[in-house]
Amino acid sequence: MKGANGAAGLGLVLAGVATVVWSGSFVTSRALHDSVPPVQAAFWRWIVALVALAPFAAGQAWRQRRLLRRRLRFVVLASLLGVTVYNTLVNQAGISTSAGNMGMIMAASPVLMALFARIGGERLGARRTTGLLIAVAGVLLLVSKGSAAPHFAPGDLWMIAAALSFASYSALLRRKPAELGGLAFLFATFVLGALMLLPAYGVSLAAQGGFEPTAGTVGPLLYVGVFSSAVAFFAWNKAVALIGATRAGVVYYLQPVCVALLSFAVLGEATGPMQIVCMALILGGVMWGAGRPK
Repeated sequence: MKGANGAAGLGLVLAGVATVVWSGSFVTSRALHDSVPPVQAAFWRWIVALVALAPFAAGQAWRQRRLLRRRLRFVVLASLLGVTVYNTLVNQAGISTSAGNMGMIMAASPVLMALFARIGGERLGARRTTGLLIAVAGVLLLVSKGSAAPHFAPGDLWMIAAALSFASYSALLRRKPAELGGLAFLFATFVLGALMLLPAYGVSLAAQGGFEPTAGTVGPLLYVGVFSSAVAFFAWNKAVALIGATRAGVVYYLQPVCVALLSFAVLGEATGPMQIVCMALILGGVMWGAGRPK
């Protein structure tokens, strides 16, 4: 019993570590919005991630190279959605919306995941549908700022697109071959995702110029590359192995709170009454929908 309790406690701690680290990546994207172009930030994030992950994953990826070649279309699509597109959209969103808004919109991504599940034939049920509708109402209230004639901030719309990309990636993960190792899969997606970013990176350099490598730019890129892309994924995968995806997911739903606290501490972004109401709607709706029917 003590061993089981210890494993559960460790799982919750690791899920919390991953959630806090991922929350920091939204704050980092916002902090870099006026110093590093979005595509360049995304590209260097994955280069750093590759260097950090290579000692642990390159060997497994090499051993499974034939399997990776056989499932190349799957791996390429996962790389495009989860690496190339998703993080670039997050960086683009950080130019014109707050880190708090980014975290809240991302917390509603289970709504999109549920829609994909419904398209795939899964029944949602009344409780789950109600919860998702509440979460959608929170997102709409957030991006419209409560106005009957809303003016959407471009960053909020970019973030909705990012959530759609992440939900598509998450839905695709259900088709990952069981024999494909997790580290090999991550390493392959990092490599392919960075390669697909390379043309856009070249265009960004030609049109916008490079960024100055200072402590204020290199430090955040090291953070998202090492911690958000390598450490957080390792902690999350271990947490899911120990306590399951459902219990780990409940911890993940605390992300908007973490983002709000971090953005206030690091960027000085205040959370107003409207954002608190939206946060309650989004988190309440998603958690209600995730619960088991009584």
